[in-house]
This record gives sequence, C-alpha cells and structure tokens, in this order.
Amino acid sequence: MSFNLLKGKRGIITGALDENSIAWKVAEKAHEQGATFVLTNAPIAMRMGEIKKLAEKTGSEIIPADATSVEDLTNLFTKSQEVLGGKIDFVLHSIGMSVNIRKNIPYVESNYDFFQKGIDVSALSFHKMLSVAYKLDAISEWGSVVALTYMAAQRTYPFYTDMADIKAMLESIARSFGYHYGLNKKVRINTVSQSPTRTTAGSGIKGFGDFFDYADAIAPLGNATADDCANYCITLFSDLTKMVTMQNLFHDGGYSTTGVSMEVMTKLGIE
Repeated sequence: MSFNLLKGKRGIITGALDENSIAWKVAEKAHEQGATFVLTNAPIAMRMGEIKKLAEKTGSEIIPADATSVEDLTNLFTKSQEVLGGKIDFVLHSIGMSVNIRKNIPYVESNYDFFQKGIDVSALSFHKMLSVAYKLDAISEWGSVVALTYMAAQRTYPFYTDMADIKAMLESIARSFGYHYGLNKKVRINTVSQSPTRTTAGSGIKGFGDFFDYADAIAPLGNATADDCANYCITLFSDLTKMVTMQNLFHDGGYSTTGVSMEVMTKLGIE
C-alpha cells in the first residue's frame, strides 16, 4: 500500500516480539503509512525479543508496560501522549499467553492458577487498557482499537485448550466496551480473527504445523500471512473504516465459512 492511510496519526502497538510477529508487521506497515507510534511490551518479553531493532527501524520510542497493571497502563497512555504530542488515534492489542499450553496441560486437567493468569494477561489486559484510556480520555474521536483473536473462540480446537475460552472473553470485551466507547467517545473497537500464522507464539502450540497445512487446504484463498493481517489492521486504523465497530472480523482466506474443501477430501481418498 502507498496511500499514506495513517498520515498524521498517533498510535500504541503492543506485542512486537520479533520479525515473525503480527505486531511487528503492523508497526512496519503503520510506519510506511505515515503514522508515528510508541512500542510497548512487558519487560520480560522485551528482554526475550528484538523490540529495540524495530524501534530504530520505525523511529519509535519504547515504553515498557505490564498490561496486567493499571498503574503501568496509566503511565503508558500518559507518556505516549507526551511523546507523540497529542491523543492516541489507534491501538493494537496483540497480547496472548497460556501457561497451560506452554506446559502441555490438557484442557480437562487445566491448572486454574495458570488459567487465571492466562485470563489476566490475554483478556482482562484488554479491558484494563480500554478502561485506562477511557478514564484519561486518551484516544481521539473516531480512534480505533484492534485486538488479535482466533476462531477457537467460536469453535472447538482441542489443542487450543484454555486460550479458546480466553479469546471468547476478549471478543466479548470488544463488543461490550465498544458500545460504551462508541456512544460516549466515538471510538471504535474490533477484533481480528486471523488464520493460523507462523509466528513464534503460534508455532509453540502442539501440532501447529499439521493444523497450518489443514487450514491452508480448507481456505479457498489459503492462509492469510502476517503481512496480510498487518495490512488489514492498517485499514481498520484508518478513516476508511470509521463506522466499523464491535465486530469480530475474520481474516482467514475464507476458512471460517468453508465446511470442507475438495483438496482435503482428495487427500482423504474421497472421490
């Protein structure tokens, strides 16, 4: 894209861990489209990732923040406005973590302390982020907030375990907060349900490679890439989609509405 869709817009991008992450791609695209923004992640994630490299590439400042901490988020939105010189126009929430998945704990045996940690990091962080921004009046009118989700919030994928429930909560928060934020501040809030994507986080799920190939064979257009998802997010940040809010938007090559494909039937030996 070469339209400068975000020229003059200010943003906050969370979750950029490395060059494979969708948030990283969104930051690159936002920079190309004329936006200025700050990058943020939890301090421990920043130590593991390469966020400084991205900051240098996009001319962005880094403001560390634990997304589960209201205090940290208050500091994030306050300092971001100081750094960027005004209210925020767009926010990307790209935060997800399941200890149960990391430890290969089956869904029916979920560790509830781990479960609650996943809810706090991956879903409640979204509510906290929106609540802090709302109280500070930090997002400009017709601003846009996008959170990344996955279709396991609607359909069962055994390997996605507790994260499926957590993503369902994330999407519900987008709808519920979207009503109040839209009514009172004209801010729009949406979630993007992306294809299986070869990111560092996604590839850590057991059996991800086989499922990636399966989804690719089902979707008429094939799996959407991280670059494609970043482009879609840019359109949602832009003024071209100013009346779109409270939606869960599938960005998956048609996978979510395809029952079965001829390719998969052929692979199963079905004529």
